[in-house]
Amino acid sequence: MNLDAISHSLPSPSPQSTSTVSLVLWATDQSNQGGETMSETFLETLIPHQKFYNGVQFPSVVSPNPRNPFPLPLLTQAVRNEKPLLDSLLRNSGALLFRGFPVKTASDFNEFVEAFGFEELPYVGGAAPRTNVVGRVFTANESPPDQKIPFHHEMAQVPEFPSKLFFFCEVEPGSGGETPIVLSHIVYERMKEKYPEFVERLEEHGLLYTRVLGEDDDPSSPIGRGWKSTFLTEDKSVAEQRAAKLGMTMEWLEDAVKTIMGPIPAIKYDKTRQRKIWFNSMVAAYTGWEDARNDPVKAVTFGDGKPLPADIIYDCLNILEEESVVFPWRRGDVLLLDNLAVLHSRRSFNPPRRILASLCK
Repeated sequence: MNLDAISHSLPSPSPQSTSTVSLVLWATDQSNQGGETMSETFLETLIPHQKFYNGVQFPSVVSPNPRNPFPLPLLTQAVRNEKPLLDSLLRNSGALLFRGFPVKTASDFNEFVEAFGFEELPYVGGAAPRTNVVGRVFTANESPPDQKIPFHHEMAQVPEFPSKLFFFCEVEPGSGGETPIVLSHIVYERMKEKYPEFVERLEEHGLLYTRVLGEDDDPSSPIGRGWKSTFLTEDKSVAEQRAAKLGMTMEWLEDAVKTIMGPIPAIKYDKTRQRKIWFNSMVAAYTGWEDARNDPVKAVTFGDGKPLPADIIYDCLNILEEESVVFPWRRGDVLLLDNLAVLHSRRSFNPPRRILASLCK
C-alpha cells in the first residue's frame, strides 16, 4: 500500500485539554482496480507540553483512532503498512510520541520496535549501566533515582552511535522522572549566536572524552558501566581490540582502566535536514560524569587537551533547559527519537519508575 498524500490541519493547543486531529491517509487499493480508498488509522494529538518550531509540533504525538481500536498484532501491522507516514512525521519533528496504544509489557515493546524494521545497534562503548530485558530491549540508565542525567545525544562520545532510539514507559514514575528533549540545531544556533568564538574552537578542535571504568558495573553511578559490559567481554585483549575499533585508547590501572576517546567532532551536519547540530556529550560529561573514579571537569576537554570554560558550559545547560520540552510519562508511552536531531536527559524521580530502551543503527 503506497501513501499518496497526507492531509491534516492542526488547531491551536490548549493547556486545559488535549485536542486531536485525524491523520487522513489516502491509499491506493490495488485489489480494487486502482480505485482510491480512505482509511483513518492514527490520530495526531496535541498536548499542552509541546512546542512549535516553524509550525511543526515538537514532539509529534500520535494516538489510536478510538473508533477503530485494535490489538497489538494489528498495531505492528499498521506500523509496517504506514511506515512512510511515520518516517515523515519523525523527519519533520525529530521526535514521535506514541500514546494510548496497546503496548503494555517489555515483550509488547520489543514487537513494536521490530515492526519498524530498523537494525539493532549493540550497546558497545556506552557509559550507562543497562540490563537486557528481552530481545532488543534494555533498561534505560539504571543510576539512582535522586540523580539527574544531563542532556546528551545517545553515545555521541563514540564514533558508532544509534541513528534512532526508542523509550517505553512500563511503569509510570511516582513523581518526576521525565525525559526532557530538545532540538539539537536550535541549541547550535543559539550557542553560535552567543558564543561564536567558542563554537568556532569546537568546530576546529572537537572534543576529547576521558573516563575511568571499573571492572564491573556500578549501579550507584550514572556512568558506572564497567569495562567488561562496555566491551562485552572478560578478556582484556579483546576489550583493547574493540576499543581500538572505536578509536579509543586504553590505559590499564590497578583495578580499573582509563579510556580516552577523540578528538571527535562536537558539531555535526545533519544531511537529511541540511543543518548543523550540537552533537556532543559536552554538558553531560562536564556536569554529570562524576563518581568515585571520575572528575567531571577532567572528563571532557577541547580536542587539543585545553580545558573548557565552565561559565559557557553552564550557560549552554541553561539554553538546553530553556528550549526543552518536558512531558509526564504515561504507562504505555513509546517515544521514538531521531538521535541526530534531538538531545535527551532524565530528571530525578520518586519510585516506582521503569523506562525501557532500544537502540537502532
